[in-house]
Amino acid sequence: MASSQSNQQHLQAIVDMGSNGIRFSISSLQPPTARIMPTLYQHRAGISLYDAQYSASGERQPIDDQTTDAVVLAYRQFKRTCVDFGVPEEHITVLATEATRTAINSEAFRQQIKDAVGWEVTLMPKELEGEVGALGIASSLPEVKGLVMDLGGGSTQLSWLASSGVDANVRMPENGAVSLPYGAAAMSRRLAEAEKSGIVEALKQEVKTALKDAYERLNTSEDLKKYALRCGGYTLYLSGGGFRGWGYVLMSKHRVRPYPIPVINGFKASRQQFMDTEEVKDAAAATLRNEDDEIFRVSDRRASQVPAVAFLINALAEALPDVAEVRFCQGGVREGYLFRMLSPDVQAYHPLVVATLPFSPTPSGPVMQLLKSAFPAGSTASAQDDYKNTFTTELVESFANLMYHHSSYSKDLQTSAALRSTTSGSLAGVHGILHESRALLALLLCARWGGDVPPTDQIFKSQLEKLVESPWTLWWIQYLGAIAALIAAVYPAGVAEGAQYARLALHASWDADEKGRPVLLTKVSLEDDADTMVFEKEIKAVEKAGKKKNWIGGRDGIGHKVDVEVEMISR
Repeated sequence: MASSQSNQQHLQAIVDMGSNGIRFSISSLQPPTARIMPTLYQHRAGISLYDAQYSASGERQPIDDQTTDAVVLAYRQFKRTCVDFGVPEEHITVLATEATRTAINSEAFRQQIKDAVGWEVTLMPKELEGEVGALGIASSLPEVKGLVMDLGGGSTQLSWLASSGVDANVRMPENGAVSLPYGAAAMSRRLAEAEKSGIVEALKQEVKTALKDAYERLNTSEDLKKYALRCGGYTLYLSGGGFRGWGYVLMSKHRVRPYPIPVINGFKASRQQFMDTEEVKDAAAATLRNEDDEIFRVSDRRASQVPAVAFLINALAEALPDVAEVRFCQGGVREGYLFRMLSPDVQAYHPLVVATLPFSPTPSGPVMQLLKSAFPAGSTASAQDDYKNTFTTELVESFANLMYHHSSYSKDLQTSAALRSTTSGSLAGVHGILHESRALLALLLCARWGGDVPPTDQIFKSQLEKLVESPWTLWWIQYLGAIAALIAAVYPAGVAEGAQYARLALHASWDADEKGRPVLLTKVSLEDDADTMVFEKEIKAVEKAGKKKNWIGGRDGIGHKVDVEVEMISR
């Protein structure tokens, strides 16, 4: 890959040498997309340093020569890759966690790596590992407020975190996190030994006591406690391979099947779903018994660790304060270390806005304001119609950024490409996006191009719609998509920076019909030298969104009547 010298100065190569595998990656921290830390290269070497340190009898042993040779070989290949990408030597970082830190021959093992490639291996102290893991979770979502756990192979870290794009500040305990020796691989071994010895209950009490003590040592902030109280409990943010495997099993058992979003980052589950350990264990056991029952992204190794993870979760349920829901995060050591390098201002940027920014042909501010002006002030008679909180400024801005992206596609492809853009298209690999945002933005973009998809995409579209919690939201998507099509018809190249006059103005307000039912009055103001016939199709599409036959669920379903009033304006 040929990169410019300027671009190369923003490249960062990270080696995350964990207990269950070694992850090699090259990322870019070049503005303006530094917040989402685009990955240019990634590779995982499935070398378990944890397993290499235990003999068949369970005795601890040094990392053997065969494993060391495999590690060195992987490092040499990655060094060649760094040269190909032009990564500056000073921008290459090797981080090692529990398995390397506690290895009997840790020093000699690390020296062999240095002799082979010239890179120093940095042993992360437990506290720093916890802090970096927490920051990895902070990087994974636009906002994090709750308890966080990172489940590795040899250890797990518990902490709390409060980050928000509003205050540009990530807050966590002074000591970063509490590290406990209960990783997925470690717990599998401990649980097997406890079952043989008949001391499973004693092990459970040990884990519960350790978790309770860890929580007390975190000294959770009073603000976060009050926030959790208002929300009916804490959100628990989960990272690490063991938890991700658990999350993929939950996705396979979701009420929407097949689940339409393949990435684990941003997936949400209720407390009840998360704590249903028996169902998850049964599903994992089935994958080990029968290849036909394989679960996407759950390897045999991860499936075999599910009973140990279930054991940890059962202890966690009794040890920690009320947990209302869980969020699964992709962020780990690599993401946390990179996120730590960013300034607080950059950390505070909304990842969805940052990710869509490069796709806007012109500054999206004017387009965003037109879209927002299509929403009426006040509220509807229905308490379930929460459009103000659903269509946030960040979501509308991201929609404005992507509105023109599929203009060059043929009409046959526009709706499908737009619908797939957040799951297998332009935004598929973006770090930091909630599943709700992926679904909403995909449906908005599809509606902007008319909403009709070919038979091959109809089931996928239906699955995305089922992820949207309110049918009112689905109606507003239809309406806003029609508004976006009108804006794009009037401004086919976007709104040029420094435009001297407005071709289009929108204003929406609530009115009522003769029976007192709410009517959405949308005023469309066009420049006086425009021929309204040119935009007749788009104007009618806005009005059609309010026809009962187009409501969600049909004539007796969910929706608002829309009256469109057109007026001409002078320059």
